[in-house]
Amino acid sequence: MQGQLISRRSFIGAAAGAAMAFAGLGLVGCGSSGSGNSGDAASGSAGAALSGTVTAVGSTALQPLCEAAAEQFMAENAGVQITVQGGGSGQGITQIAQGAVQIGNSDVFAETKLENASDLDKIKDNRVCVVGMGPIVNSDVTIDDISLEDLKGIFTGKITNWKEVGGNDEDIVVINRASGSGTRATFEAAVLAGEEAPSDFTPQEQDSSGTVTKMVSTTPGAISYVAFSYYDDSFKALKVDGVDPAPENVEDNSWTIWAYEHMYTVAEPDEATQAFIDYMMSDEVQSSLVEAQGYIPVSGMKVEPWSRSVAFPRSRSTASTSSISSRAPRGTRTRTTRTACPPSGPCP
Repeated sequence: MQGQLISRRSFIGAAAGAAMAFAGLGLVGCGSSGSGNSGDAASGSAGAALSGTVTAVGSTALQPLCEAAAEQFMAENAGVQITVQGGGSGQGITQIAQGAVQIGNSDVFAETKLENASDLDKIKDNRVCVVGMGPIVNSDVTIDDISLEDLKGIFTGKITNWKEVGGNDEDIVVINRASGSGTRATFEAAVLAGEEAPSDFTPQEQDSSGTVTKMVSTTPGAISYVAFSYYDDSFKALKVDGVDPAPENVEDNSWTIWAYEHMYTVAEPDEATQAFIDYMMSDEVQSSLVEAQGYIPVSGMKVEPWSRSVAFPRSRSTASTSSISSRAPRGTRTRTTRTACPPSGPCP
């Protein structure tokens, strides 16, 4: 019996098929490490029938791609069942460190979420792509472009009416992601740049990117932020300082709100889990499926993501910062060329 996927999108299987049929359209695929042989990755080693259960939990920004790839993988491996769930990057990292799931999906590096550094030795980072993120507003908002400074003012409660930034006389309704969200960590690192919102600024919070898009599209005056992979016509995506939220602008760092997408496993994953990770990195996914899902390849970045010094919050609750410019994650090299790094974590 073919495995079943617990999916966020009911149409994802059709989207995956369309992506395979129209390879080369849309955005380029993504991947920074792992196998490039899609046939071996999909069908297991030495022709043996692959079986097992894989649960992937965490980032909702990565969820659409993970779901679509799982659908295709299970179509080729009837003995494997993959369940993809959201919950936020913090949840994904915590659960993989605890060994509670097979894959922890995250928009941020595990170093930013784990309190115990020894937990890093238990897990392995698989960076599968880059994702751009940006501010979105209800369609009734009349502005199309906003400065980074004004965006910071809105998300720290200093700007409360759209007329203050060139729009109509309408109250601004801020919708945040929950504190464990990697999307929120990425957005705040890039936009707030270390500034804390005052304690009396308490906008509503939502647990998933999907819920955020629904709330923004139906709430007059609303503003929030999501990954490019969630952009659609039900709301308006804003430019920032005149720059379009587009993959090519992420690639050269003109658009500075972006993150690596990670699929963490335990240090020595089981066969089914490793096969799925290999499949994520394979040509079958990278050259077709990812294009339709709105992600960007690490290999497509035109800036060297190694040497920029960054500081970032370990967690919202501790509000502490860590500078990791002196070291890179295990298994990577340190370079000294002109570079750019994701706003929410260390340079790989």
